[in-house]
Amino acid sequence: MSSGKLIVTAFVTMDGVMQAPGDPGEDVDAGFEHGGWQVPYVDDDFMVLMTGVVEQTADHLLLGRKTYDIFAAHWPRVTDENDPIAVKLNTMPKYVASRTLDSGLEWNNSHLLKGEAAESVAQLKGRVDGVIMTQGSSDLIRTCRSTTSSTSTGCSSTP
Repeated sequence: MSSGKLIVTAFVTMDGVMQAPGDPGEDVDAGFEHGGWQVPYVDDDFMVLMTGVVEQTADHLLLGRKTYDIFAAHWPRVTDENDPIAVKLNTMPKYVASRTLDSGLEWNNSHLLKGEAAESVAQLKGRVDGVIMTQGSSDLIRTCRSTTSSTSTGCSSTP
């Protein structure tokens, strides 16, 4: 029997805002006007940390639909074979929990989880080996935390 371990990763401000950090317009839900907040703090140490998390820790990527849309609009276009994060994200199995999609996942090796997210994630954990990593996906993380589907959390801060 397989046993995947779910870890949660997210970029969260010290005052608890969890929003896409990369581009001013990539995540403007609820009137958020501070997109791109993390970019000034990204340095070599941060990139080493993120590369290690993605490249050496994660075997599978689990995303909610909104985060999947953001990732799928960017990462498939990063084709530099020397970019370890892009190589890993573009080749690893990706699972998308969505209440609104019924098909149409075009990013390589992406799979739609159908049904209730908590049940679908529990089933996924039971059928894959290794580490299933979330990134962002605040609604999905809340669902997983409320049903104890998440088995690991940690914290690092920048700067």
